[in-house]
Amino acid sequence: MAVSTSRLSRRTFHGFAAATALTAPFVRGAHAAGKLSIGFWDHWVPGANKITTDLVNEWAAKEKVEVQIDHITSQGNKLLLTVAAEAQARSGHDIMTMNTWLPAEHAERLEPVNDVMDALIKQNGAVNATVEYLGKQGGKWLAVPATSGSQIKGPCSRIDLLKQHAGIDIQAMYPAGQAPKADDWTYEAFLKAAAACHKGGVPFGIGLGTTADSVDTIGAIFHGFGAQLVDAKGNITAKSDPVRQALDYYKKLMAFLPPDAPAWDDASNNKWLVAGKGAMIMNPPSAWAVAKRDAPQVAEQCWTHGMPAGPKGRYSPFLPFFWGAWSFGKNKSAAKSLLTHLSQASSAERMVAASSGFDLPSFANLTTFKTWAEESPPKGTLYHYANPHNHQILSIAAAPAPPKIAVQIYNQGLMTKVAVRHFQGEAIEKTLDWATGEIEGFMRT
Repeated sequence: MAVSTSRLSRRTFHGFAAATALTAPFVRGAHAAGKLSIGFWDHWVPGANKITTDLVNEWAAKEKVEVQIDHITSQGNKLLLTVAAEAQARSGHDIMTMNTWLPAEHAERLEPVNDVMDALIKQNGAVNATVEYLGKQGGKWLAVPATSGSQIKGPCSRIDLLKQHAGIDIQAMYPAGQAPKADDWTYEAFLKAAAACHKGGVPFGIGLGTTADSVDTIGAIFHGFGAQLVDAKGNITAKSDPVRQALDYYKKLMAFLPPDAPAWDDASNNKWLVAGKGAMIMNPPSAWAVAKRDAPQVAEQCWTHGMPAGPKGRYSPFLPFFWGAWSFGKNKSAAKSLLTHLSQASSAERMVAASSGFDLPSFANLTTFKTWAEESPPKGTLYHYANPHNHQILSIAAAPAPPKIAVQIYNQGLMTKVAVRHFQGEAIEKTLDWATGEIEGFMRT
């Protein structure tokens, strides 16, 4: 049946085989099999909302389900507030989009989807450890990782500026259509490149604020040192050698970043790249996409690639979105059937194409769609964005701490705060004492 689409708000461009074969059969009667309402994230890419709507319409026509879709913006925390309100009222959409930390927060009110996930993993390959950490508790899958909205926030570099100032041919290191040749792309090499570009007047545009882009970058670098503020068992481990090493490295790196980086928000690095001020930022292809329109001379020099490797491995920031089915929903079998349909390779590929390569499926076998190989300018600029050769570990800042603690470390920007304090001259042990006190406060709330 036809979808009725009600858009609660529209995010601007500058802002930010059969489905049922995989799970137990979705049984319907001779007439319409009830109603289903879905709350999708309101995508920033024009046309991306239409693809999710089309996919739902196709499924609904086949299954004879009456569906209602709302596209809900994340601006002003509208999506977060809608999820919270529905959880409290135990009423609302049958399926809701939830970003990174929300499935764990609302675990008790979500319908387990082990049957859906077991079948999808068998078909589409394993999901990465970050998706499991955020989307699974006590052996129960809380939600299905969404293609729409999920993103890697790795480096987007200027081909010309890295070559000119740092002597790095990033296209040779990350060749389109081929595995990376990045054994020498280490934290030491990254620091040398940052120094050279700073000297050349085009610093790396890495923020040190408390919003997600800044936190994601420092989180990945912490992982590269094996640095954890809190371990998986909930023990505070801030006063450890790996944390000290990570902070000492960040102190060196910060000397080559923009002086106002501690005040940056999630728009700052995008503007930095589009304005041609720097040689690298850490971001999904959103800034490059804006540059295609507003500064094509910048876009044609952009190359998205992998993170440098630290002493404990090569980690890249990954922020998954999820689709969750409320346990109080009235049509759970239909919800699971739709989630399966949306997670088919054919569905994911259409979403990736509609988002110009921004959206990322979380399944191992869905990282080689032609969109990433063919997007331009320059052709192949997004080939390595989806981590097709699995050469880096996808991570989330503050893991492996229990999610109830990790989300507070993340949302408060604790890692960037300690880095700034240390850079500004505070003794490292005093900084770590302060961080420990903050974490103890998180644990009491």
